[in-house]
Order: sequence, then structure tokens, then C-alpha cells
Amino acid sequence: MADYAHTDFAAKGRAEKARRLAAYIWQRDITGAELLALSPATRRKLARAADTNPPSTDETWSRTAQLLDEKDAWAQRHPNHPAAQRSYSDEKILWVKPPVTPWHAPPPGPSEG
Repeated sequence: MADYAHTDFAAKGRAEKARRLAAYIWQRDITGAELLALSPATRRKLARAADTNPPSTDETWSRTAQLLDEKDAWAQRHPNHPAAQRSYSDEKILWVKPPVTPWHAPPPGPSEG
């Protein structure tokens, strides 16, 4: 007998979860690569924010990333379609932090004497 994780029912559940996550995450302008680069803790928080029980396998996250990439490609081909518009792009920074530009103090000026 196959274990539950390898049943058609489980696969269908993972696919549905990936679709729900991708729909939420895409609206926040997060790419598949950015999603997979997030820490597991951040991904769990993101899933909870999407009102979805966090996936227990990387398989679901990988499928979610693939769906994000597919939707991005579709949106680029159909830029004027209402479904290609993101409603919550400003929330991306809550999840994906921009790279930090190092701050360097200016070099010391000539001594005044």
C-alpha cells in the first residue's frame, strides 16, 4: 500500500495549495527565484499570510515557484489584461528585502591646523 504522500489525492492537494500560494504571492510581485531564496521560516509566514497551511515539502514550494514564473511570462505577453495587474506590489518589501548598499563614511578631509 502506498503512503499518503504518494497518492493521487495528496498530489491534487499539493497542486491546489501551490495554486493558492502562487495567486497570493504573485500579487506581491515576488518571483519564483525570490520565493525559493526565502528562508523556510519566512516561507511559512508567507503561507500563513495567504491563509494557507504551510507546505511541508519543498515539492509544493517548487511547484509554486514554477507557477509564479508561468504567470510572469503570461503577464508579459498580455500586459493590458486585468489579470496581469498586481494589486499588492508594495507588500513585496515585507517579504523580500532589497539588497543593502554598504554605507561608507567619506574619507577624512585635510586637517585644519
